[in-house]
Amino acid sequence: MSGLPTIDDALALVLERVRPLSDEEVEVGAAAGRCLAEDAIARIDLPPFASSAMDGYAVRSADTPGVLVIAGRSAAGRPAGRTLAEGEAIAISTGAVVPDGADAVVPVEQTDRGEPEVKVEQVAAGENVRPRGGDVHAGDAVVAAGALLGPVQVGALASAGLATVRCGRAPRVAILATGTELRRPGESLGAGQIYESNSVLLAAAVRSAGAEPELLGAVADDAAATCAALERGLAADVLVTSGGVSVGEHDLVRASLAELGAEDVFWRMAVKPGKPIAFAVRGGTLAFGLPGNPVSSLVGFELLVRPALLALQGMRDPAPAYLPGILGATLRRNATRDELVRARFDDGVLHPLSGQESHMIGRAANANALVLVSRGEGEVRRGEQVRWLRL
Repeated sequence: MSGLPTIDDALALVLERVRPLSDEEVEVGAAAGRCLAEDAIARIDLPPFASSAMDGYAVRSADTPGVLVIAGRSAAGRPAGRTLAEGEAIAISTGAVVPDGADAVVPVEQTDRGEPEVKVEQVAAGENVRPRGGDVHAGDAVVAAGALLGPVQVGALASAGLATVRCGRAPRVAILATGTELRRPGESLGAGQIYESNSVLLAAAVRSAGAEPELLGAVADDAAATCAALERGLAADVLVTSGGVSVGEHDLVRASLAELGAEDVFWRMAVKPGKPIAFAVRGGTLAFGLPGNPVSSLVGFELLVRPALLALQGMRDPAPAYLPGILGATLRRNATRDELVRARFDDGVLHPLSGQESHMIGRAANANALVLVSRGEGEVRRGEQVRWLRL
């Protein structure tokens, strides 16, 4: 590889070193955001019985149109408990069991709502009936291994009778901020001091990737203190630091990791913002050195750390999920680096925000998208299709 690794090159180097964690049993209600470790198999047919798709009357289609005797009622959870005979109808509610002998449901709007006899219109066999197993059969895989579970998936699993599922263990992620100038939000600021925001930003991002953050606080720009803090962090599955990875005399993270026996896989990436990102490995621990500017730290997380956390949990395709979109303003390309531009996605159009410097976390709060502007010459014109990541 010549020059700085591209985004794809760097991600490949990270994923090559990921070893999926062990799996564990997780209650379905707590499984959203987790990765499925094995196929989740339906315990029952869905629906588990033939059910009505409408409020109306269960009938034999051969008896329609006609006037039928109402022979009972079937409500959700309270079946009629009898077989339908010729010339009969069973009043039925949506979701209720279609009785044996019936092969269709006439919607109540297509009747005269009579009592004790009801006049019904013509209906075809199977009409308005949800067949047993029409959605899923017992023994089918409802969700395949390697899938990231969301609300729809956990709802399907619960409907199929699964109380628990096997998921990849949630990675433990140690988060360390570096910099003598950092103070906790709420403290008084002295000359040259700033509030430390990267830890809370990264912790929120870690949780959104199904992992468990451990905040190590902030460490001053001191070699011994940095080594001690990094040693604690290397006990986790993943260590994420912010700051201290550039070329200044106070940038101590990479040298300290090397002193602690970590393999330096790469340093710097052909991306803006986030160029001075570092990646190292010690044993089974992945160590990411993210830049100190908040937006650079966020971009580095989305491009490399999130995919690594998902891969550790066994996700099939952990790479960033780029979406297609239309650019709302012309942007100039960077000749040597891919650029991630903060934007607002609204009505199908990506509107770049003003103020793209990597320290501008306040303006970034209005962004819900990162637009990928590939390196090269010239411009990406307004109205062109681009790829973007959701924030």
